[in-house]
Amino acid sequence: MRTPAATLCAGAALLAITPALGADQADQIIRGHYQAVLGDCAGCHTRPGGRPLAGGLPLATPFGALVPPNITPDHETGIGNWSQTDFRNMMKTGIGHDGVRLYPAMPYPAYTRMTEQDIADLWAYLTTVEPVSNKVEANQLPFPLNIRLSMWGWNLLNFSEASFQADPSKSAEWNRGAYIVQGAGHCGTCHTPKSFLGADQDTSFLQGASLQGWFAPDITNNAQSGLGKWSEADVATYLKTGVNAHSTASGPMAEAIENSTSEMTDSDLKAIAVYLKSLGSDTANAQAPKPDEARMVAGEAIYHDNCSACHGGDGAGAGALFPTLVGNSIVAQGNPETLARVVLAGSQAVHTAGAPTTPAMPSLAWRLKDQEIADVLTYVRGSWGNSAAPVASDDVAAVRKELVP
Repeated sequence: MRTPAATLCAGAALLAITPALGADQADQIIRGHYQAVLGDCAGCHTRPGGRPLAGGLPLATPFGALVPPNITPDHETGIGNWSQTDFRNMMKTGIGHDGVRLYPAMPYPAYTRMTEQDIADLWAYLTTVEPVSNKVEANQLPFPLNIRLSMWGWNLLNFSEASFQADPSKSAEWNRGAYIVQGAGHCGTCHTPKSFLGADQDTSFLQGASLQGWFAPDITNNAQSGLGKWSEADVATYLKTGVNAHSTASGPMAEAIENSTSEMTDSDLKAIAVYLKSLGSDTANAQAPKPDEARMVAGEAIYHDNCSACHGGDGAGAGALFPTLVGNSIVAQGNPETLARVVLAGSQAVHTAGAPTTPAMPSLAWRLKDQEIADVLTYVRGSWGNSAAPVASDDVAAVRKELVP
Protein backbone atom coordinates (compact mmCIF):
# COMPACT_ATOMS: atom_id res chain seq x y z
CA MET A 1 0.00 0.00 0.00
CA ARG A 2 1.30 3.42 -0.91
CA THR A 3 0.94 6.23 1.58
CA PRO A 4 0.90 9.97 0.77
CA ALA A 5 4.47 10.17 2.06
CA ALA A 6 5.48 7.39 -0.30
CA THR A 7 3.81 9.24 -3.13
CA LEU A 8 5.77 12.38 -2.34
CA CYS A 9 8.97 10.35 -2.50
CA ALA A 10 7.85 8.86 -5.78
CA GLY A 11 7.23 12.33 -7.14
CA ALA A 12 10.71 13.44 -6.13
CA ALA A 13 12.21 10.37 -7.77
CA LEU A 14 10.21 11.10 -10.90
CA LEU A 15 11.73 14.55 -11.08
CA ALA A 16 15.23 13.16 -10.63
CA ILE A 17 14.84 10.43 -13.24
CA THR A 18 12.99 12.51 -15.83
CA PRO A 19 14.57 15.96 -16.10
CA ALA A 20 12.12 16.93 -18.82
CA LEU A 21 9.24 16.71 -16.37
CA GLY A 22 8.67 20.12 -14.80
CA ALA A 23 8.07 20.70 -11.11
CA ASP A 24 4.52 21.95 -11.80
CA GLN A 25 3.67 18.76 -13.70
CA ALA A 26 5.15 16.56 -10.97
CA ASP A 27 3.16 18.48 -8.34
CA GLN A 28 0.00 17.93 -10.36
CA ILE A 29 0.65 14.19 -10.53
CA ILE A 30 1.16 14.06 -6.76
CA ARG A 31 -2.08 16.00 -6.25
CA GLY A 32 -3.79 13.63 -8.66
CA HIS A 33 -2.64 10.59 -6.71
CA TYR A 34 -4.19 12.12 -3.61
CA GLN A 35 -7.46 12.56 -5.51
CA ALA A 36 -7.30 8.83 -6.32
CA VAL A 37 -6.90 8.22 -2.57
CA LEU A 38 -9.91 10.42 -1.77
CA GLY A 39 -11.97 8.63 -4.42
CA ASP A 40 -10.80 5.15 -3.38
CA CYS A 41 -10.11 4.29 -7.02
CA ALA A 42 -8.00 1.28 -6.05
CA GLY A 43 -10.77 -0.09 -3.86
CA CYS A 44 -12.97 -0.78 -6.88
CA HIS A 45 -10.56 -0.95 -9.81
CA THR A 46 -7.89 -3.26 -8.34
CA ARG A 47 -8.56 -6.94 -7.73
CA PRO A 48 -6.98 -8.46 -4.61
CA GLY A 49 -3.52 -9.50 -5.75
CA GLY A 50 -4.10 -7.89 -9.14
CA ARG A 51 -2.24 -5.15 -10.98
CA PRO A 52 -3.07 -1.62 -9.81
CA LEU A 53 -6.21 -0.17 -11.40
CA ALA A 54 -6.37 -2.92 -14.04
CA GLY A 55 -9.94 -3.94 -13.17
CA GLY A 56 -11.74 -5.06 -10.05
CA LEU A 57 -14.05 -7.71 -8.69
CA PRO A 58 -17.71 -7.83 -9.78
CA LEU A 59 -20.05 -5.52 -7.90
CA ALA A 60 -23.31 -7.26 -7.04
CA THR A 61 -25.96 -4.59 -7.60
CA PRO A 62 -29.71 -5.21 -7.17
CA PHE A 63 -29.91 -5.13 -10.96
CA GLY A 64 -27.06 -7.52 -11.78
CA ALA A 65 -23.27 -7.66 -11.85
CA LEU A 66 -21.02 -4.82 -12.94
CA VAL A 67 -17.24 -5.14 -13.05
CA PRO A 68 -15.06 -2.07 -12.44
CA PRO A 69 -13.04 -1.67 -15.65
CA ASN A 70 -9.35 -1.31 -16.39
CA ILE A 71 -8.45 2.37 -15.91
CA THR A 72 -4.74 2.09 -16.64
CA PRO A 73 -3.52 3.94 -19.77
CA ASP A 74 -3.40 0.76 -21.86
CA HIS A 75 -4.54 1.61 -25.41
CA GLU A 76 -6.27 -1.71 -26.07
CA THR A 77 -8.05 -2.52 -22.81
CA GLY A 78 -7.79 0.59 -20.63
CA ILE A 79 -8.24 4.34 -21.06
CA GLY A 80 -5.15 4.95 -23.17
CA ASN A 81 -7.26 6.21 -26.08
CA TRP A 82 -9.23 8.61 -23.92
CA SER A 83 -8.61 12.35 -23.97
CA GLN A 84 -8.62 14.56 -20.90
CA THR A 85 -11.96 15.92 -22.12
CA ASP A 86 -13.36 12.37 -22.28
CA PHE A 87 -12.27 11.80 -18.71
CA ARG A 88 -13.66 15.11 -17.49
CA ASN A 89 -17.02 14.44 -19.12
CA MET A 90 -17.18 10.98 -17.61
CA MET A 91 -16.55 12.33 -14.11
CA LYS A 92 -18.96 15.26 -14.44
CA THR A 93 -21.74 13.77 -16.59
CA GLY A 94 -21.42 9.99 -16.58
CA ILE A 95 -20.75 9.94 -20.33
CA GLY A 96 -17.30 8.70 -21.31
CA HIS A 97 -15.20 7.98 -24.40
CA ASP A 98 -17.21 7.61 -27.63
CA GLY A 99 -20.35 8.71 -25.81
CA VAL A 100 -20.61 5.52 -23.71
CA ARG A 101 -22.98 6.04 -20.79
CA LEU A 102 -21.85 4.76 -17.41
CA TYR A 103 -23.96 3.14 -14.73
CA PRO A 104 -24.08 4.95 -11.37
CA ALA A 105 -22.22 2.10 -9.68
CA MET A 106 -19.40 4.32 -10.92
CA PRO A 107 -20.35 7.20 -8.61
CA TYR A 108 -20.39 10.07 -11.08
CA PRO A 109 -23.45 11.52 -9.26
CA ALA A 110 -20.93 12.33 -6.49
CA TYR A 111 -17.84 12.97 -8.62
CA THR A 112 -19.74 15.63 -10.54
CA ARG A 113 -19.21 17.89 -7.51
CA MET A 114 -15.42 17.73 -7.84
CA THR A 115 -13.66 20.84 -9.11
CA GLU A 116 -12.30 20.99 -12.63
CA GLN A 117 -8.78 21.26 -11.17
CA ASP A 118 -9.14 18.15 -9.01
CA ILE A 119 -10.43 16.16 -11.98
CA ALA A 120 -7.57 17.43 -14.17
CA ASP A 121 -5.08 16.44 -11.47
CA LEU A 122 -6.58 12.96 -11.22
CA TRP A 123 -6.32 12.56 -15.00
CA ALA A 124 -2.68 13.65 -14.90
CA TYR A 125 -1.96 10.96 -12.32
CA LEU A 126 -3.81 8.19 -14.17
CA THR A 127 -1.76 8.85 -17.31
CA THR A 128 1.37 7.93 -15.32
CA VAL A 129 0.06 4.59 -14.03
CA GLU A 130 1.73 1.55 -15.55
CA PRO A 131 -0.38 0.36 -18.52
CA VAL A 132 -1.78 -3.14 -18.05
CA SER A 133 -3.33 -5.23 -20.80
CA ASN A 134 -6.42 -6.66 -19.11
CA LYS A 135 -9.73 -6.75 -20.95
CA VAL A 136 -12.70 -6.44 -18.63
CA GLU A 137 -16.32 -7.09 -19.58
CA ALA A 138 -17.73 -4.42 -17.30
CA ASN A 139 -21.40 -4.65 -18.23
CA GLN A 140 -22.81 -8.00 -17.11
CA LEU A 141 -26.37 -6.81 -16.53
CA PRO A 142 -29.28 -8.78 -17.97
CA PHE A 143 -31.34 -7.53 -20.90
CA PRO A 144 -32.70 -4.87 -21.19
CA LEU A 145 -30.63 -3.24 -18.43
CA ASN A 146 -27.45 -3.99 -20.36
CA ILE A 147 -28.51 -1.42 -22.94
CA ARG A 148 -26.57 1.63 -21.85
CA LEU A 149 -28.95 4.02 -23.61
CA SER A 150 -31.33 3.31 -20.74
CA MET A 151 -29.09 5.51 -18.61
CA TRP A 152 -30.31 8.51 -20.59
CA GLY A 153 -33.68 8.10 -18.90
CA TRP A 154 -32.10 7.36 -15.51
CA ASN A 155 -30.05 10.54 -15.69
CA LEU A 156 -33.09 12.53 -16.77
CA LEU A 157 -34.93 11.41 -13.64
CA ASN A 158 -32.13 11.21 -11.10
CA PHE A 159 -29.06 13.20 -12.06
CA SER A 160 -27.95 16.70 -12.93
CA GLU A 161 -24.39 17.83 -13.54
CA ALA A 162 -23.42 20.03 -10.64
CA SER A 163 -20.52 21.61 -8.79
CA PHE A 164 -19.99 21.71 -5.06
CA GLN A 165 -21.57 24.79 -3.51
CA ALA A 166 -19.79 26.01 -0.41
CA ASP A 167 -21.92 27.24 2.49
CA PRO A 168 -20.65 30.73 3.35
CA SER A 169 -22.18 30.46 6.82
CA LYS A 170 -19.90 27.53 7.67
CA SER A 171 -16.17 27.35 8.33
CA ALA A 172 -13.58 26.49 5.70
CA GLU A 173 -12.99 23.22 7.56
CA TRP A 174 -16.69 22.28 7.44
CA ASN A 175 -16.84 23.06 3.73
CA ARG A 176 -13.73 20.98 3.05
CA GLY A 177 -15.34 18.04 4.84
CA ALA A 178 -18.60 18.52 2.94
CA TYR A 179 -16.70 18.67 -0.35
CA ILE A 180 -14.92 15.37 0.31
CA VAL A 181 -17.97 13.53 1.66
CA GLN A 182 -20.31 14.74 -1.08
CA GLY A 183 -17.74 14.61 -3.89
CA ALA A 184 -14.59 12.53 -4.25
CA GLY A 185 -15.26 10.51 -1.09
CA HIS A 186 -18.75 9.58 -2.44
CA CYS A 187 -19.83 8.44 1.03
CA GLY A 188 -23.51 8.57 0.07
CA THR A 189 -22.98 5.87 -2.57
CA CYS A 190 -22.88 3.32 0.24
CA HIS A 191 -24.42 5.07 3.24
CA THR A 192 -27.53 6.66 1.66
CA PRO A 193 -30.70 4.58 1.09
CA LYS A 194 -31.63 4.02 -2.55
CA SER A 195 -34.88 4.33 -4.48
CA PHE A 196 -36.24 1.40 -6.50
CA LEU A 197 -34.28 2.85 -9.43
CA GLY A 198 -31.04 2.84 -7.46
CA ALA A 199 -30.83 6.60 -6.95
CA ASP A 200 -29.89 8.20 -3.64
CA GLN A 201 -32.81 9.18 -1.42
CA ASP A 202 -31.51 12.63 -0.57
CA THR A 203 -34.02 13.11 2.25
CA SER A 204 -32.23 10.27 4.08
CA PHE A 205 -28.70 11.34 3.21
CA LEU A 206 -26.10 9.13 4.96
CA GLN A 207 -28.69 7.45 7.20
CA GLY A 208 -27.64 3.91 6.26
CA ALA A 209 -28.24 1.48 3.40
CA SER A 210 -27.94 -2.20 2.52
CA LEU A 211 -25.18 -2.91 0.02
CA GLN A 212 -23.68 -6.18 -1.24
CA GLY A 213 -24.74 -8.17 1.82
CA TRP A 214 -23.65 -5.52 4.33
CA PHE A 215 -25.47 -2.64 5.96
CA ALA A 216 -23.52 0.59 5.60
CA PRO A 217 -24.50 2.32 8.86
CA ASP A 218 -26.01 5.67 9.62
CA ILE A 219 -23.15 8.19 9.74
CA THR A 220 -25.18 11.25 10.64
CA ASN A 221 -25.04 12.59 14.18
CA ASN A 222 -27.99 10.41 15.20
CA ALA A 223 -27.57 9.69 18.92
CA GLN A 224 -28.82 6.10 18.73
CA SER A 225 -27.67 4.56 15.43
CA GLY A 226 -25.23 7.18 14.16
CA LEU A 227 -22.23 9.13 15.40
CA GLY A 228 -23.99 11.05 18.14
CA LYS A 229 -21.88 9.44 20.89
CA TRP A 230 -18.64 9.87 18.95
CA SER A 231 -16.38 12.88 19.25
CA GLU A 232 -14.73 14.44 16.20
CA ALA A 233 -11.51 12.78 17.32
CA ASP A 234 -13.32 9.41 17.47
CA VAL A 235 -14.44 9.82 13.85
CA ALA A 236 -10.97 10.79 12.64
CA THR A 237 -9.33 7.92 14.54
CA TYR A 238 -11.77 5.40 13.09
CA LEU A 239 -11.13 6.62 9.55
CA LYS A 240 -7.38 6.53 10.12
CA THR A 241 -7.07 3.14 11.82
CA GLY A 242 -10.39 1.29 11.51
CA VAL A 243 -10.99 1.22 15.25
CA ASN A 244 -11.95 3.55 18.08
CA ALA A 245 -13.63 3.32 21.46
CA HIS A 246 -17.02 2.75 19.85
CA SER A 247 -16.58 0.45 16.87
CA THR A 248 -14.33 -1.60 14.62
CA ALA A 249 -14.47 -1.55 10.83
CA SER A 250 -15.40 -4.66 8.87
CA GLY A 251 -16.32 -5.66 5.34
CA PRO A 252 -16.35 -2.95 2.65
CA MET A 253 -15.62 -0.23 5.22
CA ALA A 254 -12.45 -2.00 6.32
CA GLU A 255 -11.37 -2.06 2.67
CA ALA A 256 -12.19 1.63 2.26
CA ILE A 257 -10.09 2.46 5.31
CA GLU A 258 -7.14 0.40 4.03
CA ASN A 259 -7.25 1.84 0.51
CA SER A 260 -8.48 5.35 1.14
CA THR A 261 -9.17 7.03 4.45
CA SER A 262 -6.03 5.73 6.22
CA GLU A 263 -4.00 7.55 3.56
CA MET A 264 -5.83 10.86 3.88
CA THR A 265 -4.21 13.79 5.63
CA ASP A 266 -5.06 14.40 9.26
CA SER A 267 -6.54 17.79 8.34
CA ASP A 268 -8.92 16.20 5.83
CA LEU A 269 -9.99 13.53 8.33
CA LYS A 270 -10.69 16.26 10.87
CA ALA A 271 -12.72 18.18 8.26
CA ILE A 272 -14.78 15.08 7.44
CA ALA A 273 -15.44 14.58 11.15
CA VAL A 274 -16.55 18.19 11.60
CA TYR A 275 -18.95 17.88 8.69
CA LEU A 276 -20.45 14.52 9.68
CA LYS A 277 -20.94 15.61 13.27
CA SER A 278 -23.02 18.54 12.02
CA LEU A 279 -25.58 16.33 10.29
CA GLY A 280 -28.72 15.62 12.29
CA SER A 281 -31.57 13.21 11.59
CA ASP A 282 -35.18 12.85 12.62
CA THR A 283 -34.79 9.42 14.19
CA ALA A 284 -32.56 10.19 17.16
CA ASN A 285 -35.26 9.47 19.73
CA ALA A 286 -36.85 6.43 18.09
CA GLN A 287 -37.42 3.64 20.58
CA ALA A 288 -37.11 0.01 19.53
CA PRO A 289 -39.65 -2.57 20.76
CA LYS A 290 -38.58 -4.44 23.88
CA PRO A 291 -37.32 -7.98 23.19
CA ASP A 292 -39.06 -11.05 24.58
CA GLU A 293 -37.66 -11.92 28.01
CA ALA A 294 -37.20 -15.59 27.13
CA ARG A 295 -35.06 -14.63 24.13
CA MET A 296 -32.99 -12.30 26.30
CA VAL A 297 -32.32 -15.14 28.77
CA ALA A 298 -31.36 -17.52 25.96
CA GLY A 299 -29.19 -14.86 24.30
CA GLU A 300 -27.39 -14.06 27.55
CA ALA A 301 -26.39 -17.72 27.97
CA ILE A 302 -25.10 -17.90 24.40
CA TYR A 303 -23.23 -14.64 24.87
CA HIS A 304 -21.57 -15.90 28.06
CA ASP A 305 -20.36 -19.08 26.33
CA ASN A 306 -19.23 -17.58 23.02
CA CYS A 307 -18.60 -13.84 23.33
CA SER A 308 -17.82 -12.72 26.87
CA ALA A 309 -14.23 -13.95 26.87
CA CYS A 310 -13.34 -11.22 24.36
CA HIS A 311 -16.07 -8.60 24.70
CA GLY A 312 -16.50 -8.88 28.47
CA GLY A 313 -19.47 -9.85 30.55
CA ASP A 314 -20.62 -6.24 30.44
CA GLY A 315 -20.00 -5.80 26.71
CA ALA A 316 -17.30 -3.22 27.36
CA GLY A 317 -14.63 -5.00 25.30
CA ALA A 318 -10.94 -4.30 25.73
CA GLY A 319 -10.04 -1.07 24.00
CA ALA A 320 -8.70 -1.49 20.48
CA LEU A 321 -8.13 -5.21 21.02
CA PHE A 322 -11.78 -6.24 21.34
CA PRO A 323 -14.39 -3.61 20.43
CA THR A 324 -17.02 -2.53 22.88
CA LEU A 325 -20.60 -3.56 22.20
CA VAL A 326 -21.96 -0.78 24.40
CA GLY A 327 -23.17 2.14 22.30
CA ASN A 328 -21.59 0.57 19.22
CA SER A 329 -23.30 2.10 16.19
CA ILE A 330 -23.11 -1.18 14.25
CA VAL A 331 -24.98 -2.89 17.08
CA ALA A 332 -27.59 -0.12 17.11
CA GLN A 333 -28.50 -0.06 13.40
CA GLY A 334 -32.10 -0.70 12.48
CA ASN A 335 -30.87 -3.29 10.00
CA PRO A 336 -28.87 -6.12 11.68
CA GLU A 337 -27.37 -7.37 8.39
CA THR A 338 -23.76 -6.41 9.10
CA LEU A 339 -23.90 -7.66 12.69
CA ALA A 340 -25.22 -11.06 11.57
CA ARG A 341 -22.63 -11.25 8.81
CA VAL A 342 -19.75 -10.58 11.19
CA VAL A 343 -20.93 -13.34 13.54
CA LEU A 344 -21.44 -15.78 10.68
CA ALA A 345 -18.36 -14.99 8.59
CA GLY A 346 -16.03 -13.32 11.06
CA SER A 347 -14.03 -10.27 10.13
CA GLN A 348 -10.51 -9.63 8.94
CA ALA A 349 -8.08 -7.25 10.59
CA VAL A 350 -7.75 -3.82 8.99
CA HIS A 351 -4.20 -3.18 7.74
CA THR A 352 -2.98 0.39 7.54
CA ALA A 353 0.57 1.32 6.60
CA GLY A 354 1.30 -2.38 6.21
CA ALA A 355 0.41 -3.40 9.77
CA PRO A 356 -2.85 -4.60 11.34
CA THR A 357 -4.63 -1.99 13.43
CA THR A 358 -7.77 -3.95 14.32
CA PRO A 359 -8.37 -7.48 15.63
CA ALA A 360 -9.86 -10.26 13.53
CA MET A 361 -12.97 -12.12 14.65
CA PRO A 362 -13.48 -15.83 13.92
CA SER A 363 -16.57 -17.18 12.18
CA LEU A 364 -19.19 -18.71 14.46
CA ALA A 365 -21.33 -20.09 11.62
CA TRP A 366 -20.16 -23.63 12.36
CA ARG A 367 -20.96 -23.35 16.03
CA LEU A 368 -24.26 -21.48 16.27
CA LYS A 369 -27.61 -22.07 14.57
CA ASP A 370 -29.65 -19.25 13.05
CA GLN A 371 -31.97 -19.00 16.06
CA GLU A 372 -29.02 -18.96 18.47
CA ILE A 373 -27.36 -16.14 16.55
CA ALA A 374 -30.65 -14.25 16.43
CA ASP A 375 -31.02 -14.65 20.19
CA VAL A 376 -27.51 -13.56 21.07
CA LEU A 377 -27.76 -10.54 18.77
CA THR A 378 -31.12 -9.67 20.30
CA TYR A 379 -29.48 -9.83 23.72
CA VAL A 380 -26.56 -7.62 22.67
CA ARG A 381 -28.88 -5.11 20.97
CA GLY A 382 -31.05 -4.88 24.09
CA SER A 383 -28.44 -4.80 26.85
CA TRP A 384 -26.12 -2.29 28.57
CA GLY A 385 -28.16 0.70 27.41
CA ASN A 386 -28.41 -0.48 23.80
CA SER A 387 -31.91 -0.14 22.37
CA ALA A 388 -32.24 -1.79 18.96
CA ALA A 389 -34.93 -4.06 17.59
CA PRO A 390 -34.82 -7.83 18.15
CA VAL A 391 -33.28 -9.97 15.39
CA ALA A 392 -35.31 -12.68 13.68
CA SER A 393 -33.84 -16.06 12.78
CA ASP A 394 -35.03 -15.51 9.21
CA ASP A 395 -32.78 -12.43 9.01
CA VAL A 396 -29.79 -14.55 10.02
CA ALA A 397 -30.79 -17.34 7.63
CA ALA A 398 -30.90 -14.87 4.73
CA VAL A 399 -27.37 -13.69 5.48
CA ARG A 400 -26.11 -17.25 5.89
CA LYS A 401 -27.61 -18.16 2.49
CA GLU A 402 -25.71 -15.30 0.86
CA LEU A 403 -22.44 -16.60 2.30
CA VAL A 404 -22.82 -20.10 0.86
CA PRO A 405 -20.58 -20.33 -2.26
